[in-house]
Amino acid sequence: MGFLQHLRRCNRHDLSGFIPFRVEGAVVGRVRPAFAEYLTAWPEVFAVMPEGVELVVEHSGVEERSAAVAEVLNALVEQGVLPPLHGELYGATAHSRSDAVLLIDRAAAPCFGIRAFGQHLNGYVRKDNRCHMWIGRRASDRMIYPGKLDHLVAGGLPHNISLAGNLAKECWEEAAIPPELVSQAIPVGTVSYVAESERGLKPDTLYCYDLELPADFQPRCTDGEVEEFYLWPVEQVMELVRETEEFKQNCNLVIIDFLIRHGFIGPEHDDYLELVTGLHPPLP
Repeated sequence: MGFLQHLRRCNRHDLSGFIPFRVEGAVVGRVRPAFAEYLTAWPEVFAVMPEGVELVVEHSGVEERSAAVAEVLNALVEQGVLPPLHGELYGATAHSRSDAVLLIDRAAAPCFGIRAFGQHLNGYVRKDNRCHMWIGRRASDRMIYPGKLDHLVAGGLPHNISLAGNLAKECWEEAAIPPELVSQAIPVGTVSYVAESERGLKPDTLYCYDLELPADFQPRCTDGEVEEFYLWPVEQVMELVRETEEFKQNCNLVIIDFLIRHGFIGPEHDDYLELVTGLHPPLP
């Protein structure tokens, strides 16, 4: 199967099936024409044209725009067009995360094709002169990827929380990692991908972290998302990524990045250059 399969799977999309979504003249997302048709019921909020969708809430700032869109989203949930909302807000931006011009519930973000952000932490241990990685198995009752293998810590990054604050929150909820250990996590860059899903387009950026944990550390899930943890030699993790689809899809990318940075996938690998560049594709 190979490592490249995961990059290709996470980047399957056809932008010809989408039209731009603009706020204040800037493209902040992309929507399918079929979804845009639902938005025509609210002409005071959205101008829907063949060439794109424009937010047209008059005399508004971010809060006013977001409130108007939230009313539309709630109505679409009642109509069964959208799934139940998460209650977490993602920022629509044409640039950086801090430049959000509109806040949209996480559940609706793919429908508008806005850029989303997340955080993934590689928790590892040096044991018997070998590198081992902590891996979680998602609970079987999860709506997304039930029973799949996952990072020790991974989650979305809502708009109204700092990177450090969200990482600390996710670390405690998913693995009971205390603040004094979280503070030792090293930010090591990002990976990105553009995936087309049933609901829409997902241009995602994941902030990646490495955290070397004490040999006696034992993770404990506090929010029910993970049903079991494993401490596996990195070679076993590498084989699972290369040969199977056991991991939640985007975790494969972050693990491949870890393997490259730590020298487990070296420049002699046939796909090395394509892997290195493929972890950072340009976002639409």
